[in-house]
Amino acid sequence: MSILGIALFFFMKASYQHSYFFAAFLLILLACEPPSKEPVTSTPEEKPSLPSWQEGSSKSSILDFVAKTTDPQNPDFIPEAERIAVFDNDGTLWGEQPFYYQLAYAIDYVKKEGPNHPEWGKSPVLKSAMEGDLKGILSKGEHGIIEVVMASHSGMTEDQFKSNVKEWLNSSKHPETGRPYNQMIYQPMLELLEYLRANGYKTFIVSGGGIDFLRVWAEEAYGIPPYQVMGSSIKAKYEEVDGEMQIVKIPELNFIDDKAGKPVGIHQQIGMKPVIAVGNSDGDFEMIQYATEAGGPRLGIYIHHTDSVREYAYDSLSSIGNLKRGLIEAPTRGWVVVDMAKDWSTIYPN
Repeated sequence: MSILGIALFFFMKASYQHSYFFAAFLLILLACEPPSKEPVTSTPEEKPSLPSWQEGSSKSSILDFVAKTTDPQNPDFIPEAERIAVFDNDGTLWGEQPFYYQLAYAIDYVKKEGPNHPEWGKSPVLKSAMEGDLKGILSKGEHGIIEVVMASHSGMTEDQFKSNVKEWLNSSKHPETGRPYNQMIYQPMLELLEYLRANGYKTFIVSGGGIDFLRVWAEEAYGIPPYQVMGSSIKAKYEEVDGEMQIVKIPELNFIDDKAGKPVGIHQQIGMKPVIAVGNSDGDFEMIQYATEAGGPRLGIYIHHTDSVREYAYDSLSSIGNLKRGLIEAPTRGWVVVDMAKDWSTIYPN
């Protein structure tokens, strides 16, 4: 209660004969009452957008695009329900050199479980995996990788697979950086995901990697829930295991979510064409093409690995994350090419 309020309270309580005294006292208090002030409100300081991105055309292109598509007064405004952004994973959200991290898991699993599967020794590819011979696996190309991954992903329940992947992530480290694999993620891309979600965009992973493998850890790493993760898959069946009905993964290919498969997967699982598509290799070309040729405001982004000091430098000559057509056609298609060495002030989270 203010001083004036207290005085009025006692004035009302005073007897009539003392009213003159209180009236005089009230006048004095009115003279002393400090002027009222408007309450001071402080606006929290806004965080800088994309702080790990250097100032330049790549960052500006992203910020300008998001600004215009989220401004109701802008002719390029996109309703929030239609703001879909899709991201490749390997080489886009986390690393992929010197070879795919899911393949690293598969090789480690086959080496560990090899003694329990004597039949694996009959396969040259699985024999190479048990011996840790990466060249022997890659010499068979995509089929060699698929065979190793299939052996490490099938013949078990979904819960057993999740447990195996979590155990591997907690114990394995990248052979060159010494970081756990789930810390080999890109800080600038984490910021981009967060920035887009803060502006009403839904973020999806559309990966050539295994969908079940990604769903184990993607939410913790990227904030992307399992139902917004798409990837390659093997078949599964629902059957009784140890007295319980469970999903069991079987060694048959179901869907390859790469190249032309990515637009098909997006169509089947999202049902809407993306507004933003981000990748790093020619395996992502069709996904970015599908998104940016849809009409209206669209943004295609390529992450170009140019940093041989802090990460890796590779593109058209690499067997992992090969990027040739994308680099050639990006300028004429209006796609943003992010130069990791120039555009990112940091690579991995601290």
